[in-house]
Amino acid sequence: MRSTQIRSTFLDFFTSRGHRHVPSSPLIPSDPTLLLANAGMNQFKPYFLGEVTPEYPRATTIQKCARTSDIENVGRTNRHATFFEMMGNFSFGDYFKADAIAYAWELLTQGYNLEKDRLWITVHQDDDEAEQLWRKIGVPADRIQRLGADNFWDMGVPGPCGPSSELNYDRGPAFGREGGPAVDGERYVEIWNLVFMQSLRGEDDDNGTFPILGDLARQSIDTGLGLDRLAAILQDVENVCGTDLLLPTLTTVQELAGRDYPGSGSGSEEKVSFQVVAEHARSIAYLIADGVLPSKDGRGYVLRRLMRRAIRHARLLGIDQPVLAPVTASVIANLGDVWPELVGQASLIEQVVTAEEESFTRTLAQGTRLLNAAITRSREGRSITLTGDTAFELHDTYGFPVELTIEAARDAGLSVDEDRFTALLAEQQKRAKAGGKAKTAEALRRLDAYRELSARHGRTDFTGYDRLDTEATVLGLVSDGTVVPGADQGSTVELVLDRSPFYAESGGQVGDTGTIRTAGGALLEVLDTRLGLEGFHVHTVRVREGEIRTGEQAEALVDGPRRDAVARSHSATHVLHAMLRRTLGDHARQHGSLVDAGRLRFDFAHFSSVDRIQLAAIEALVNDHLLDDPEVRIWHATRSEAEAAGATALFGEKYGDHVRIVDIGDFSRELCGGTHIGHGSNAGPVRILGEASVGSNLRRIEALTGRDALKYYDTERRLLDELSTLLGTRPQDAPDTLRKRLDALTTAHQELARLREAELHTRAQQLAASAHTVPGGRIVTEKVTGLGPAELRTLATNIADLLGDDQAVVILGTEHAGKALLAAAITRSLHDTGTHASQILIPAARTVGGGAGGKGPAASAGGRHTGALDEALAIAAQDAARVLGQ
Repeated sequence: MRSTQIRSTFLDFFTSRGHRHVPSSPLIPSDPTLLLANAGMNQFKPYFLGEVTPEYPRATTIQKCARTSDIENVGRTNRHATFFEMMGNFSFGDYFKADAIAYAWELLTQGYNLEKDRLWITVHQDDDEAEQLWRKIGVPADRIQRLGADNFWDMGVPGPCGPSSELNYDRGPAFGREGGPAVDGERYVEIWNLVFMQSLRGEDDDNGTFPILGDLARQSIDTGLGLDRLAAILQDVENVCGTDLLLPTLTTVQELAGRDYPGSGSGSEEKVSFQVVAEHARSIAYLIADGVLPSKDGRGYVLRRLMRRAIRHARLLGIDQPVLAPVTASVIANLGDVWPELVGQASLIEQVVTAEEESFTRTLAQGTRLLNAAITRSREGRSITLTGDTAFELHDTYGFPVELTIEAARDAGLSVDEDRFTALLAEQQKRAKAGGKAKTAEALRRLDAYRELSARHGRTDFTGYDRLDTEATVLGLVSDGTVVPGADQGSTVELVLDRSPFYAESGGQVGDTGTIRTAGGALLEVLDTRLGLEGFHVHTVRVREGEIRTGEQAEALVDGPRRDAVARSHSATHVLHAMLRRTLGDHARQHGSLVDAGRLRFDFAHFSSVDRIQLAAIEALVNDHLLDDPEVRIWHATRSEAEAAGATALFGEKYGDHVRIVDIGDFSRELCGGTHIGHGSNAGPVRILGEASVGSNLRRIEALTGRDALKYYDTERRLLDELSTLLGTRPQDAPDTLRKRLDALTTAHQELARLREAELHTRAQQLAASAHTVPGGRIVTEKVTGLGPAELRTLATNIADLLGDDQAVVILGTEHAGKALLAAAITRSLHDTGTHASQILIPAARTVGGGAGGKGPAASAGGRHTGALDEALAIAAQDAARVLGQ
């Protein structure tokens, strides 16, 4: 059965049983506790927690998932992958264990025709009910095994969880030992996990254990059937690389390597490398298509690690040419029909992987040089071990894979202190985790308070699209993560209203500010507004007058001029986005933004700087389109209808089944929940201030809008007027006039330097002629004027050069900028005896209150005691005579 049929069979089965087919969410989750989407239930987490009432009681998805916790097992087992499609069915307080078990058994044995006697079941060790349900459905007791932690599922972070039951398929004796999944996970491969969502877990402790905080409001079902593993079984191949999901990519790797993939059953390192390159290529393509770009941390680091592992294993296969572009292209060609975002982002994927591979090739070269130097030092020190500190520095600072360090050290006859490396890595991870846990704990306290208020009162009714003032009731106050009954004057607290005109920060748009006045006479300044939960507005307020109490009536008023300025910036951002893609290419999509009053910041994918001429052209296009006064139209549709109409969805944003679309003219259509102006001309001019890099393959434009742009234009005009007045010319002629004067000034500086050089040469000749003879050589001692430190040293050196082969010493002194300066130079013949000029200046330098510096035939000194300069010159002359007379 081909993978397309596996997918359709799954979806048809569950949609025919009342499940809503929900599209996969992006790999960048909206959940701040998750780095990447790692399970089908991620997008439904608010439903399981009871934070949001689902529009449907049952759902089915095929979710894109990325997990790198088992990255080292890729290629070494038949079941691990860093990317996979998770087919799932979900119940939100509808059916529970009995139906979930019945559905799974029916689909596997009838829909996919798997042999019943090859299916094994595991249940949680305390779940008697699940075992009885399986036995009732016909599974023999000897093919049901009870396990502990392996049959309890959670996301690895605080959230919903529960016991699970897994369906495992016996692949036969060729894959391992008998005894069921408790004995051998390679032979009895897990294909479907049924999670009985019934509990809420807390933050884990240092030992990796976590508390169960209580029961969920409604018992629910979350299941995951791995497409990769099922395809390998139904297509009778060893692992996913042999299925139609990855075989074309594996074939591309073989062509690049110039040799065949080792056959089934082979456990060679070569086979591992083939599988790593092919499997990681798929992950890389999907991650970039969903908006992840390589970087030093976060999900960008996950992508970079995958890319570097793939490149490293390609090099182990002898592939010295670029590998990422052709292997990701094969992924797109093979899977693009099912996942159109791959095709839509093909250009972006190619450019990102090409740039990253070129960069990592340079990293490998630099790391290899540093590693070779460390190996040489170890050998010279007669050590047989390369330190763990060196391995960690190469890994952490230079991105050099520790596997390569170990391999290179082994080839040189050295071992690596892997224990020390592991300890340093663990320390780094512990520090990062500790910081993250503190932030998470604070966030969880706040979330608990918001959930309490939400459960008691419901979500916020946002009225701000239509009006800027609203009569409302104070539903709750939160201080330091705790719900409080009131707040006094001078306090800063978080406030929740039943109705609010204040826009909560989201989609890059800043939250509204303004005032709230209560019936009791309190005046509150709204400092910020943000989303505490989905659809739940939280206002950060400072109590300016009086005191505020829960339950009071209030009048909420948004700062209108600020909201208007923000709306201008938001509409301008949409137009800028459209013009960037038109000018630079469709890959130049938004990867973050800040929409503020009178200004905007826009991050987008691109692979080189945008020069001044391009920026000017983009700015002109934006303003031309705004001046055409296009209508800004807002409409609503289902997500699928919006996508069919060509609406752009932004990376990392979460959208529901029904979405809000903002059209600006006929050139911009985006899914957007923000506030906008009515017509393009209302946005006023846009002034781009500049462009810079903010990450690998990520650029940022900053711009001003509306009145702030006009103020900037006015400032530029006044500066130009002032400059033209100073130059005595018209504003339009100022650049040429200034350029001519700068050219003339450069010429004058060059002529002055030439004359100065000639003057120094003449003075050097005169002073060289004044040298007096002492036993052993000649000395020039002179107090000069009008020279700075560099010129003084140059003059001393020139004199020494003119004294030729004689053993001679030159000592000069001057006063400059309130300091006494000394310079000494010795001839080459004297230097060859082992003498350094600094030896002669050290006592003299002390006399003027300083020290001497410089190696070889020239030295300098300086100090604050200008009155002691003559004495210092005399001391230096005595020391010079002593050195020459030795």
